[in-house]
Amino acid sequence: MTECTQHELRFRGPGRREVVARFDGGDITTDAGVMLLSEVERRTRILQRFAECFRDHRLPERIEHSVGDLVSQRVLGLCLGYEDLNDHDELRLDPLLAAVIGKRDPKGVRRRERDQGAGLAGSRTLNRLELGTPDGAGSDRYKRISLDTELVDELLVDFFVASYDVPPEEVVLDLDATDDPLHGTQEGRFFHGYYDCYCYLPLYVFCGGHLLCARLRRSNIDAAAGSREELQRIVSRIRQAWPQTRILIRGDSGFCRDELMSWCEQEGLDYVFGVARNARLEEQLAPFLGHAADFYRITGEKATLFTSFDWSTRETWSRTRCVIGKAEWTRGGGNPRFIVTTLRCRSAQDAKRIYREVYCARGDMENRIKEQQLDLFADRTSTHTIRANQLRLYMSSIAYVLMHALRRLGLQGTEMAQAQCGTIRLRLLKIGARVRVTARKIWVHMAEACPWAAIFLAAWRRLCVT
Repeated sequence: MTECTQHELRFRGPGRREVVARFDGGDITTDAGVMLLSEVERRTRILQRFAECFRDHRLPERIEHSVGDLVSQRVLGLCLGYEDLNDHDELRLDPLLAAVIGKRDPKGVRRRERDQGAGLAGSRTLNRLELGTPDGAGSDRYKRISLDTELVDELLVDFFVASYDVPPEEVVLDLDATDDPLHGTQEGRFFHGYYDCYCYLPLYVFCGGHLLCARLRRSNIDAAAGSREELQRIVSRIRQAWPQTRILIRGDSGFCRDELMSWCEQEGLDYVFGVARNARLEEQLAPFLGHAADFYRITGEKATLFTSFDWSTRETWSRTRCVIGKAEWTRGGGNPRFIVTTLRCRSAQDAKRIYREVYCARGDMENRIKEQQLDLFADRTSTHTIRANQLRLYMSSIAYVLMHALRRLGLQGTEMAQAQCGTIRLRLLKIGARVRVTARKIWVHMAEACPWAAIFLAAWRRLCVT
């Protein structure tokens, strides 16, 4: 039988021992690993630069939390797993988070009576980041913070360029669109037949692990809509910084559009796009598919052959292009696949290499999108306006950039060098600790039994010592 008093909670323990629990541990945090993110911010200044993209029309003498504080609190909250604004009504009591953001009074001792004990902003204050508009922020009484989206777009690309010490020989820009399901009456929602739900259709551009673009779009458009304009902006900045670097554009069949391919050809960009199968393409590949089927019937093993040929659609393409076909036969039957490319393809070996080593590598981008949507809540677009939901997508994007910087700068050479954001959070950020605030120091007593202490120490050395 469990017995409780006002101050003690008693439980059965091993043998004759009794387990006694009390709510008297002092200031406890579950997010001691946020100190690593603060060191990443010290090295990169990504949160500071993101905050500079906002315009604050509030009276300086009447504000308690700067835009930089609000932005840092929101983005770090996403990194730590707190997706909703409401979460910050409790998170604002965490003195360690307040300390890493830069609050001189992390426990809120000197704040007004109703905010005593809370060093950070609550949900209502943070919500003002989402409400202001560029046109109305200067005159509105409450919604006096607005975001310059063009500056955020430039920041993502500039941060990618700055991450290289020397210009790379080649960069590969991956395009992809995905669904962002909606469960309310958000502005711009439409029913998408392929995804079978009401959703947005955001466009992402990645280069390896670097996020270069996250654009929220309505779903009643073609998957490739707006991709050329986004690429124009990104390619222009890359060429400005690295004029000799080769650029390859890669995407699935949703981006195999004559407008985009013609633009790449005019700009001297290589590309590899998937091509949707059709009767004419399958007829072109039929002899190879027949050979693959014969091999499978004889050996019982999967057979795959590659070939390339010049081909064009009857109406939609403006010119003939090089198409690579994969003739594959498995237990489930024929599996023909096609891609179109500007890369040199003179033999079946070239076709095989381009398909498997170049085109198929785009699958890693889908893992990056999953990280942002599942681990960093890019799909938390539940506010009403599409503008405010785009801001939430930017918040998630900056959280991803910060986590990737931790992975790139702090975890290289460790077993977590390729870990996904959710794994990094679980193992390195979600560490229990007792926090003591004194006049000169903030002490963080982390659990001695932390199983990932060695990797935490290695990351600290890379971020703080080197």
